[in-house]
Amino acid sequence: MNPAKILLVDDEPDILEILEYNLRKEGYDVATANNGEAGLETAVSFQPDLIILDIMMPVMDGVEVCRQLRARKEFDKTVITFLTAREEDYSQIAALDTGGDDYITKPIRPRVFLSRVKALLRRGVREEEEELKIISLGEIEIDLEQIVVRKGNERIELAKKEFDLLTLLASKPGKVFSRDEIFNRVWGTDVIVGNRTIDVHIRKLREKLGDDCIKTIKGIGYKYVF
Repeated sequence: MNPAKILLVDDEPDILEILEYNLRKEGYDVATANNGEAGLETAVSFQPDLIILDIMMPVMDGVEVCRQLRARKEFDKTVITFLTAREEDYSQIAALDTGGDDYITKPIRPRVFLSRVKALLRRGVREEEEELKIISLGEIEIDLEQIVVRKGNERIELAKKEFDLLTLLASKPGKVFSRDEIFNRVWGTDVIVGNRTIDVHIRKLREKLGDDCIKTIKGIGYKYVF
């Protein structure tokens, strides 16, 4: 099996060097670029499985690079994650809204970074597989045909929107879904609901499935933890 191809785009040479070193040490095929425009050009020629973009870069920022990549059909299923400073809440939201799958906060610890990379690549493989009829995540099993959720041998009764919300989050474990994306995909753009609607449904899911399955990402949204 060929090694996964990863593109790193960051304008800080030290970060590029240490991340590239650690990825190559793990056996990945790595390409790098030091600004957004070069990153876009390299992505087109290299066709990576995973793209890791810094948000704040010269020439073209990471958010714009992501927007342009997602506009191209060949990058529909490419996993894209961002490198962000901890205080960049607004940038993180913008990054996810333009089609980013996740973000990794700086300062970066190599072992944690490699763990996140492996998880992101596993997610990409799952998305390329044939659409599943059942989602199995540890004790939780979601039957998409029968609209049934089980935890171990116990059947969990969920309301329709609770089921839809759980299915969305569980479809990409670890991916951060913004509140706007959840509203649009679970309730639809034509439905007006209160600001606390998502929070109420998340609370009910935690009560039924356990507090540790869904994590709140402050100021952004939620993700399923697995």
